[in-house]
Amino acid sequence: MENQATITEFDSILASRGVTRRDFMKLAGAVAVAAGLSELAAPRVAQALEESVIGATKGDLYPVIWIEGASCTGCTESFAQIETPDVATVVLDLISLNYSETLSAAAGHSVEEAKAQTIEAGNYILVYEGAVLEGWGGNALRVAGEVGTAALVDAAKSANAVVALGSCAVNGGWCAAHPNPSNAMGVQEYLKKAGVEATVVNVPGCPANPEWLMSVLVDVVVMKDPSLLLARLNDMAMPNDIFGQTIHDNCERRGHFENGEFVYEFGSEEEAKGYCLYPLGCRGPQTKSNCGVILWNNRRSWCVQAGAPCIGCCEANPNNPGQNWVEVNTPFYKRHRDLRIGDWTFQPGTIALALTGLVAAALVVHGFGMKVSGRMDGGADFEKIRKWDEKHPDKSIGKYDLTREEKAELAEKNCGHAVPEDDSEKGGQA
Repeated sequence: MENQATITEFDSILASRGVTRRDFMKLAGAVAVAAGLSELAAPRVAQALEESVIGATKGDLYPVIWIEGASCTGCTESFAQIETPDVATVVLDLISLNYSETLSAAAGHSVEEAKAQTIEAGNYILVYEGAVLEGWGGNALRVAGEVGTAALVDAAKSANAVVALGSCAVNGGWCAAHPNPSNAMGVQEYLKKAGVEATVVNVPGCPANPEWLMSVLVDVVVMKDPSLLLARLNDMAMPNDIFGQTIHDNCERRGHFENGEFVYEFGSEEEAKGYCLYPLGCRGPQTKSNCGVILWNNRRSWCVQAGAPCIGCCEANPNNPGQNWVEVNTPFYKRHRDLRIGDWTFQPGTIALALTGLVAAALVVHGFGMKVSGRMDGGADFEKIRKWDEKHPDKSIGKYDLTREEKAELAEKNCGHAVPEDDSEKGGQA
C-alpha cells in the first residue's frame, strides 16, 4: 500500500508537468544508460527516482556546491541551457544548488555564508569548474577575498565526491597552455599536491556535455551507491562509458575514411558530400569521447555533423597540465600539431622541408668537390688494393691481380708478406 501510494503521489507530480508514466519509464531507461547501466535496470532506476523526487518535494534535497576556478563559465552555461523534460529536469529536482557564483540568486556575504554552512554540514557534492591557479601563492585567482586554491581545498575535504567539470578543471585546459604563467593545473593534481584525499571524477570537454554531468549526479544522488560511480572510472578517473572510445570509433563519417574519401578544402565538392575531415585537422582518431553518440543541444547535432572537424577539446591528461587540448591540438585546421622547442614553434612539415634542403645542398657541394678533384672526368684512378689489405697482406680480404713488380714492391714494403691474387679482377678492388 505504501509503495502504491508513493507511485500515485509521483504520478500526480508527473501529470502536473505534462509527463505520462510511459514517458517517465523511457526517461528511466535513458537515466540507466547515462549511469552506465543496462536498460534492463530501468525499473530499479524508476523506483529510485520516484523515492528521490518524493523526498525532494518534502525538503530532502541533496546539497551541491559549484565553484568557479579560472574559467569562462562555459560549462555552467552548457548545463543551464538544458531543455525540459529530460534527465536534467529530474536530477535538478533532487539537488539544492547551495552555492554557485554564476547561478545563485544571492550574492556577496549571504551566498558565501551559505557555502560555509554547507561545508560545515557535510554530505554534499562539489562541482569545480575551471583551472586551479597555483601561481603567486594561489593569488592568481581570488574569490571573495580568499585565495582560490584555499577555496578548493576547504570545499573538497568534506565532499562526498568532487566533479572536475570541463577540461580546464581536469588539467588546466587552455589556461595551462604554454607559457602557463599562472601555473594552471587540474583539480586532481592540485588536491594530490595539497595532500587532500577526495573522490575526484574527471569530466573533460570545452564545454562538458551536460548529460555527462547528469550521469555522474545520477550515480551519487539518485542511485545512492558510490560503488556504481567508482566502477565506471578508468585510470584517469573519467567515466569509461563516456571516455572509453575515440570520436573516430563512432563517427558518422568513418565509412568515408575507410573508403579513402576526404575533404582537403572547405567549400569543396567533397565537403558538400560529407566526406571525412581528417586532412583538415580532425582530431577524432585520438580524442576519447562519445560526442557522436550523445550529441549536443538535446541530441540534435554535434561538431562533425555540423561540418566542423573535431578539435579534441576532451583531451586532458589530469596528471600533466602540458597535455591540455590546446597545447596538443593547435593549429586546429592543420593535419599536424605544432612542435615546440622552448619558445619556438613549428610544423613537422617545415622540418621536413629544411632537412630536404640541407640534403640537396650537401649533394650539390659534394658534386662540386667531385668535379674539382677530377673524379667526374674519368681521370682519377681507383686504388688497386684496399688500404687494410695493403697493411695486412697475410689477412687480406680481397684477392688482386698485380704485376710482378707491384707484388715485389708490396712484399718488400710489408717485410716479405705476399699479397694474395685474384685473377677475376684486373687491377681493381674486390
